[in-house]
Amino acid sequence: MQRFRADLHTHTVLSPCGSLEMSPIKIIERAKAKGIQLLGITDHNSTLMCRVMDEVAVEQNIKVLTGAEVTTSEEVHCLAFFDNWDALDKFQKYLEENLPDIKNDPARFGHQVTVNRNEEITGEVEKWLITGITQSIEDVEREVHALNGLFIPAHIDRMVNGLIAQLGFIPPDLHVDAMELSKHITLEDFKKEHPEIEKYTVIQDSDAHYPDNIGDSGFWLHAEELTFEELRLALKGENGRKIELL
Repeated sequence: MQRFRADLHTHTVLSPCGSLEMSPIKIIERAKAKGIQLLGITDHNSTLMCRVMDEVAVEQNIKVLTGAEVTTSEEVHCLAFFDNWDALDKFQKYLEENLPDIKNDPARFGHQVTVNRNEEITGEVEKWLITGITQSIEDVEREVHALNGLFIPAHIDRMVNGLIAQLGFIPPDLHVDAMELSKHITLEDFKKEHPEIEKYTVIQDSDAHYPDNIGDSGFWLHAEELTFEELRLALKGENGRKIELL
């Protein structure tokens, strides 16, 4: 069994709340410097930067987990990840079809651009990516799992856009692969207020919007190799695979 350092919550230049410094090259350089071997790409309601991120990461022996941070109709943030381009493209179409037709205001919220590996702008998304899509958290969960993906409510300890704060409870019939804590709380402290978290696998990530924050938090993945299916087994705690918080 091997041990891999992971941080599954990273925004690129595409996310309007992120820094324009978050280009593929800068993200991967910083991740490598922090010893990260598994990096999740999670722009708001979009997967459009995943391919170029994967291309750059492969050259540095970093495994990219491709996905998005979805804002549901209840304003809950959730991470969704997929193990092949076909599933990712289908989920991108799902996001585009359910994202409200509200134009981004770059002066207020920041630019929403895609760039190539050379940091050249290749496009700009006009719809505001931070708003909630028209699908409920249950709808999103079903769509992710129908595509054989992983579904993880994000930073559930946060008072804004966290699952518990937005809904008031954890829906008992919501099928999650893990729960994510922000870097601002320990699992032990969170359990004191929410002992119900004991039944879930918990990960912790940086939610980096700036290069210096990449790897501020994360976890160890204990697995045979660095693959999507090995991560799935670890989140289930099966066959000796497991998650260990830093």
